[in-house]
Amino acid sequence: MNRRDLLKISALAGVAAAVSNSASAEACTTDGTPNQFIPKKAPDANPLAGDIEKYPKCPYCGMDRKEHNKTRMLVQYADDLADGVCSIHCLALSLSLNIDREPKNIWGPDFAAEQEPRPLLPVDRLIYLIGADLKHAMTKKSKHSFASAEVAKSFQAKHGGNLGNFNDALRESYLGMSEDVAQIRKNREERRKRAMQKQQG
Repeated sequence: MNRRDLLKISALAGVAAAVSNSASAEACTTDGTPNQFIPKKAPDANPLAGDIEKYPKCPYCGMDRKEHNKTRMLVQYADDLADGVCSIHCLALSLSLNIDREPKNIWGPDFAAEQEPRPLLPVDRLIYLIGADLKHAMTKKSKHSFASAEVAKSFQAKHGGNLGNFNDALRESYLGMSEDVAQIRKNREERRKRAMQKQQG
């Protein structure tokens, strides 16, 4: 990933993040905001190797990354701390909360691959299909990534949506954050009610 793209990512994260100043950040060395969101795993020079085993659950929503391997993503920051997340929605959260860390590498899945789990590739090599009628983890507006532009176009012909790059998809993730969070809360509340009814019935 080139420096220009990384700067774009940092700028997008900065727009969405509400971070404390450096003095308060220094005061919060363990569980204070924003340091409570620092990736908890030890630095890893090669987080891509066995990423699902190393990062089985998304730290932001708790979703199983193996189950959601078609949408999972992985970011490695300049200090080699890494975040394995379930989706571009939660990647946007990681980039925002780790505003003082520069992303060194970001990987996303090839949605059309037949391999299980889907292979992860550098996001600057992926084509994104945004807004197609395909389900996507954590967001109403899907943002699936493809290794092949031709394959992405064939999915677009069947499912609609617009083609773009990673920065386009990340921008849409931030723009849709409020609506997505509201839907996630609604879905979780409905699941809690069903679980309670099951226990009582």
